[in-house]
This record gives sequence, C-alpha cells and structure tokens, in this order.
Amino acid sequence: MRFCVLGSGSKGNCTYVGSGATEILIDAGFSGIEIERRLSSIGSDISRIKAILITHEHGDHLQGVGVLSRKHGLPVYANEQTRAAADKVIGNLHSFKPFATGRPFILEGLTIHPFAVSHDTVDPVGFTIDDGANRFGYCTDTGMISRLIHRHLSPCQGLVLECNHDPDMLKNGPYPLQLKQRIRSRTGHLANGQALDFLRELLHEYHRHVVLAHISDSNNCHDLLARDVERFLVDNGLEATQEEVKLQISLARQGEPGLLVRLGE
Repeated sequence: MRFCVLGSGSKGNCTYVGSGATEILIDAGFSGIEIERRLSSIGSDISRIKAILITHEHGDHLQGVGVLSRKHGLPVYANEQTRAAADKVIGNLHSFKPFATGRPFILEGLTIHPFAVSHDTVDPVGFTIDDGANRFGYCTDTGMISRLIHRHLSPCQGLVLECNHDPDMLKNGPYPLQLKQRIRSRTGHLANGQALDFLRELLHEYHRHVVLAHISDSNNCHDLLARDVERFLVDNGLEATQEEVKLQISLARQGEPGLLVRLGE
C-alpha cells in the first residue's frame, strides 16, 4: 500500500492512496488540472484513479470533485447527507455511490470503513483503508479525538492526522473571535498538542509513518511544529538511528505533494 498527501490546508486538500492496480483519491479540494499535475509528479495519472472518496462538504475538500468525475468517468463515494450538502459545489457527477457512516464497503479489492469525526458539517467522516496486508487511516477536520476514532486508527500502519493550529498563534492571530472559537471547539480542528498527545496514546509496533496535515498558514508554523515533532520522537524513544527508523513523521504542505509513502517495505 502507498499513500501521498497531494496537498493539505485551508486552501485545498487531496490525498492519494494506492494498492496494486487500485488507486483512489480522498477529497479533491484543488482544481482538476492541479490534481492531475500533482498526480503526475508522484508517478501516477488521473486515468488510473478508480474513485474519489469525500469526507465532508467544505469547499477546500470539494473543488475538483465534479469536474474530475464528469471528465474522467469517476464514481464519487460519500454519505447521503454530505452529497446533498455538497450539491451546489460539485454539481452533476458521472456516478454517485452512497455509503453509510460506520459501515465498511469494498472498492476494487480495498475494504473502506468510514467512521464519524467531530466537525461542524452534516455528517463528516474519516476513513480506514485495508488491502489485506496493511491498513491506512485518514482523519482530518475534527475538533476532538473520540474513543471511536482511537479504535479505528489504532491498528493503522500509515496515518494522515490533522495538526491544525498552535493555540498561542491562534489566540494572538488575525482571525475574528467567532472564528477562533469555532476552530478550537470540539467541532473545529485539532491543535498541535492534541494531535501529538493522541499519537503518544497510539504508539505501538504497528505505526510506521504518520503525516501531520491540514496545517494552518495563519495559525501554525512548519518550523515550530517540526521542533515539536523532534521533541516528541526523542521523549518517546523514537528518534531514528543508523540501524532503524522506528516511526517517521512528516508534515504535509499546501503548495506541493509530500512524500509517497510505501507501507510494508
């Protein structure tokens, strides 16, 4: 199994997941042309994508969904409430494949389990994707980590996890008070410390690579977060040695794809 965050942040989100000949996208929050360009940069191609999975209806996750579906004949998977809420943005689709939150389904040999997260949308979800050998977890746009989220993400070898803001930067930043309150609420976004505390709870032999994503341009700093991650690895005895890398943590960026991670190698 392989995955790559093609871009993540408040201006657009899209993640590639592949296993064997099956390649899919989670969200498509950039223009269709930009997503095609980013796929090409990691050695894939839009013609190889089998489907698009949608987490929720916010525009930074939807921009390219409709055009990619219509232009390339891609089915779009979402729950019914999200499809209805997203209708004005995505318009007509080549085909719509509804799923029920909490119920796994099979897509081209992959077992996909959509689970509920806590965000201010109608029925937001994260996903686990299992190919029989490895499991990948995707969880952004949540203001809290529930027991349900913990249970689904615990056995994942690869994980994309929200790490949205630094509380002090948010407090002292340019956003209006109402928006600040929304972001730090239980239906908003995870702070850096919340994400790293959750990772500390998850630490075990399964996890191999974690990508911290949806990093705010206004209320976070990659350099600051990188230092927090370095301390986290050292404090938990996970720093890389010449012999092995116990856990790799990378930071997603808005303007370019991140690492193409290969699980199981």
